[in-house]
Amino acid sequence: MQILRKSLPLPEPVFRISEVIFDIDAKKLEIDRLSGSMSLPDFWNDEQNATAVVKKLKTLKSVVEPWEHSFRRHSELAELASLAGPGDNELISDIEKNIAELQAELAQVEFKTLLSGPVDANDAILSINAGAGGTEACDWVGMLLRMYTRWAEDKGYSVRTLDILPGEEAGVKNVTILIEGEFAFGYLRAERGVHRLVRISPFDSNKRRHTSFASVDVIPDIGEGGDIVIDDKDLSIETFRAQGAGGQHMQKSDTAVRITHVPSGLSAQCQNERSQHQNKQTAMKVLKAKLYELREKKREEELAKHSTEKKRIEWGSQIRSYVLQPYTLIKDHRTEHETGNVNAVLDGKIDDFIEAFLRLNAQNQAARH
Repeated sequence: MQILRKSLPLPEPVFRISEVIFDIDAKKLEIDRLSGSMSLPDFWNDEQNATAVVKKLKTLKSVVEPWEHSFRRHSELAELASLAGPGDNELISDIEKNIAELQAELAQVEFKTLLSGPVDANDAILSINAGAGGTEACDWVGMLLRMYTRWAEDKGYSVRTLDILPGEEAGVKNVTILIEGEFAFGYLRAERGVHRLVRISPFDSNKRRHTSFASVDVIPDIGEGGDIVIDDKDLSIETFRAQGAGGQHMQKSDTAVRITHVPSGLSAQCQNERSQHQNKQTAMKVLKAKLYELREKKREEELAKHSTEKKRIEWGSQIRSYVLQPYTLIKDHRTEHETGNVNAVLDGKIDDFIEAFLRLNAQNQAARH
């Protein structure tokens, strides 16, 4: 029975330490404060603030409630383990089964603490751009778009295309999508960087091996822009006709919109909404998100480290390689995590790569502090 008690995933003192590390008490106080504010009669008068409060409350509860459930379950298992005798084989087997389930629960609770950034719980705006490789690179963008769409759908997230430019012969030259779901940005920030594909090209009649590159950039959707204020005189707004496959105009009127923030040089465009007004609203939303991200990067003095747009999309800058020939291997060069199951990854099974990056990032941050 001593062996069974030792097999419990965490002794209670360690659980109490983790309670401090996860800052559970502070989170509970914040939950009580936010819940109290929601009961005020004028709470919904400011709809934008109310929505932010509800979202923050949901995020806090997503950490606190699973932790409390795991702690209660741990206490129950510890009590059962103390009561079980040498001949209680059925009870011991049941306890061991529950211990394994609790360990899996605790791993998820721990993982949620890696998503503690101020905008990790937000929706994500993800852009993919073709790099070196011509038609091959455009096809690679299409493959990545499918991969991230499948990943999002598996999580129950919604995906909306904001802007897309098809390749001249095949695939997609660049695309921007909005992925809506809890912690979408927190997860997908692990994907920022250059992705490299090695395969025998389906576009090469000689069946030669080709290397293609695409850059992935991810920024948080900050809604109406939060505290980001843009002066109209700093904006340059262009309209043009939305493009379809093969460069054909989808509409006869100039409904697509590109907005450039002149001081920073950042721009955003949208052509997939039904009207010019809607495209302008969406483009402005993306531009504000880019300005927010730029401000945060400067504040953290990590602009050069995180900005994929300023890196050359070619050899030496990739964060992950996807090798389909002559062997099959996908390897993340930051974490060294790898797998030979390339079909599963390209079908959206990228959680292991994301988790490996977030854990490494947390370790690096802890070491710096």
